[in-house]
Amino acid sequence: MEIRLEGKVSLVTGSTRGIGRAIAEKLASAGSNVIITGRDQNKAQEVAKEIKDKFSVETLGLSMDVGSPESVKNAFEEINKTFGGVDILVNNAGITRDKLFMRMSLEDWEEVIRTNLTGAFLVTLQAIKKMVKQRWGRIINISSVVGFIGNAGQTNYASTKAGLIGFTKSLAKELAPRNVLVNAVAPGFIETDMTAVLSEDIKKKYKEQIPLGRFGSPEEVANVVLFLCSDLASYITGETIHVNGGMF
Repeated sequence: MEIRLEGKVSLVTGSTRGIGRAIAEKLASAGSNVIITGRDQNKAQEVAKEIKDKFSVETLGLSMDVGSPESVKNAFEEINKTFGGVDILVNNAGITRDKLFMRMSLEDWEEVIRTNLTGAFLVTLQAIKKMVKQRWGRIINISSVVGFIGNAGQTNYASTKAGLIGFTKSLAKELAPRNVLVNAVAPGFIETDMTAVLSEDIKKKYKEQIPLGRFGSPEEVANVVLFLCSDLASYITGETIHVNGGMF
């Protein structure tokens, strides 16, 4: 069965590159209109135009700092004006400020919490208005394998990714009576800009921990998101799908 999302409007935060862009393209390929966001307005608009030209769907490229209530509010004013709200939300935006805990500053901690966790709160708060009213919606939170197994030098990042799991489970229970499904996807090591900077020795070490023996692709994460957005997943909520090659 082919998954089609015509008539739906999807917002993917942090979607100018990497996993976020792959998800936006996957949803667009299924016929969904998509909203591309990032901190760089020009880049967001550029990606939105490329996706529109490639998949013949309506797109919107916006500057959005998910950790800023004002930025999120301004972006949603534009979204509501253009599309009347969103049907599907993918909370993908995230940053890292990796450092050993003893050297981590309060700023390193708070910046990651604000973007990765508070950002999901702020965007979801705006996005659910239409979903609740129409009694249909999908929210997918992008967590990480490190939220489950931890990682040295990432106490801030891992805390936010574990936090998203609690956020997912609790919100799923609240929104289930309105047929708004809330799930999480936890990628393992994926071939992105984030992993490209790792040395070959580090990559080799990580690959030895992965039964499939390789890093995943952004599209392999996007495939799972597409499934969760579809009616094939209409009885799944509060769950986390792990996409990590058997690592965890």
